[in-house]
Amino acid sequence: MSLPLTPSGGATRLRRGAVAVTAVALSFAALTACGAGNNAQSLGIKPDTATASVDNIAIQNANVITQPKTGEAGPAVVSATIFNKGETEQTLDSITLPGGAGTVKLSAASGSGGVTVPAQGSIVIGGKGNASAVIEDGTALTKKIGGVQDVVFKLSKTGDVKLEAFVVPSSADGFADFGPGNAPAPAASPSPASSGQPGAEGTEGTEGTEGAEGAEKPEGAEQPEGADASKGTETPAG
Repeated sequence: MSLPLTPSGGATRLRRGAVAVTAVALSFAALTACGAGNNAQSLGIKPDTATASVDNIAIQNANVITQPKTGEAGPAVVSATIFNKGETEQTLDSITLPGGAGTVKLSAASGSGGVTVPAQGSIVIGGKGNASAVIEDGTALTKKIGGVQDVVFKLSKTGDVKLEAFVVPSSADGFADFGPGNAPAPAASPSPASSGQPGAEGTEGTEGTEGAEGAEKPEGAEQPEGADASKGTETPAG
C-alpha cells in the first residue's frame, strides 16, 4: 500500500503560514511598545485645556471665569496651575489680559505678599485657600463666554508665558468653586421716609400761626368807637 504523496508545494505553504504568524506577533509587539514606557505615544496626547510651556515653567488648565450670564456686571477671575521644573523658585509678577479686558489683581494664598512658584513644585490660582487673580470689572469678558481670551503670565526669571484661556461662566460644571463672587446687589432706592422732606411735618407746628387769625381782628382795630370819641375834640362853634 503506497503512502499518499505530499502535495506539491506543501512545504512552501507551511513556511508561508509560519511567516504570517511571525508577522502578526511582531506587529502586536510593536503596538504594545507604543503604548508603554516613558516615550509612549499616548503620553503625547494633550489635554483639552489651555496650556503653555516656556523653559522650566508650564501652565495648565488656564481659564477666565466670569459671571453666570452675558452682560452681567461683576468681577471675573483667572484660574490656572503653574508648574516650576527648575531648581530655583520664581515669583508670578503679573497676569495681563491684552485687549483692555481689565486689570488683574494678584493675591497670595495668605492674602499678603507675592505669589511664589516653588522650585520643583506648583501652585494653583483660584479657588478657596489658593492664590487669586481677580478682574474687578469683568462685564466685558462675559461677552466672550464660550470663546477664548489672550492671557500673559509674567514670571520673574522665565518672563512672559502667553496662551489663549477659555472663557467660561461660573455657573458651568466644575467652575463654581473657582469662579468670582456674586455680582454686587443693586443699591436700594431711598424710601420716602428717608428723603428728609417728610421731616417738614415738624412744620405742622406752624399751625400756631393760626394765632394770626387774631390778626383778622386786631384789638387796635376795634378803636373806631374811640374814633367817635375823638369827635368830641371838635372845636365847638363860636
